[in-house]
This record gives sequence, structure tokens and C-alpha cells, in this order.
Amino acid sequence: MLLRSPARPRRRLMTAAAVLVLGLAPLTAATAAGAAAPSNSRLEVVRMNPDPVPAGGRTVVHGFVANNGPDTTASPITMTIQFPLGSYAAEPFFPTDCRPGMGGHSVTCVFPAGLQPGQSATALIPAETYANTPAGTLLTGGKVTVTSPDDPNPTGHSQPFEILVL
Repeated sequence: MLLRSPARPRRRLMTAAAVLVLGLAPLTAATAAGAAAPSNSRLEVVRMNPDPVPAGGRTVVHGFVANNGPDTTASPITMTIQFPLGSYAAEPFFPTDCRPGMGGHSVTCVFPAGLQPGQSATALIPAETYANTPAGTLLTGGKVTVTSPDDPNPTGHSQPFEILVL
């Protein structure tokens, strides 16, 4: 009976795996140049409550993100809008490539790299309220959030919003 130490087979597997990984995607100058490094951008969501709406009516949520610089964004910005209970997203969305999620209770929009300092990006997402919502109800718990590798500090990346039902 031949016994081997557990380290020997493991080392062979790791060496084989490293060879396979390197063989699949060799690093070239063109590959390295295509991967842009994140910029130094300070992103901030600006709080904006939608206009009041009657029960069963429609209002528009404004997802608004500003680049406070100092750099132009080098990476995409992902904005997620979560709707308060008692409301849901209703198409059409702007930009048109925004996508609903969570049964219509959230929408995600991706803005391309290139947002310059002092500029902003906006998503306009219609929200409908349920017809049986009592007048005078304030729907709370809505939130606009942004993420981007260009600004890893989450301060200012999220703001709440409310919808007043008339």
C-alpha cells in the first residue's frame, strides 16, 4: 500500500489550475489598456419627493445623481429606486433601458461612464399607488441609491423619498 501526503496531490491540482487559467486569458497590452481604472468621482443622490397623487393615480419619481468631481466617471453608475409599500413602478421608464425588479417594487438603471464633474444623471420612473389607499396617507420607505467603483465611499449614495396620497 502506497501512502502519499495530502500536500502533494493538492500542489499538483493548484499548478494545473494555474496553467489552465493562464492559458484561457493571457494578459496582453491591449487587455490591460481596455480595463479603465476607476476615477476619483464624488457621487451624491439628491433628495426629491414626487408630487402628491390621488389613490390609484400616477406620479413620477426623480432619481437624481450628481457628480461632485473632481474627475469624470470612468465606470458605469448603477441607480436603484425602491418604491414605498402602497406603490409600484409603472412603465414607460426614462431612460428606456431601466429594468423593473422585485415585482415592480424596484427599478434599476445603469448610466454609462463619462458623467463630468458638475453634471447630473436623472431617471424618471412613474409610480402608481393602490386604489384602496386612504386619502392623507404618506407612503414612506422609498429610496434612491447609487453605486459605482468610481466612488467607494457610500456617504451620500442613498436618499429616501415619500409619496403623499391625496
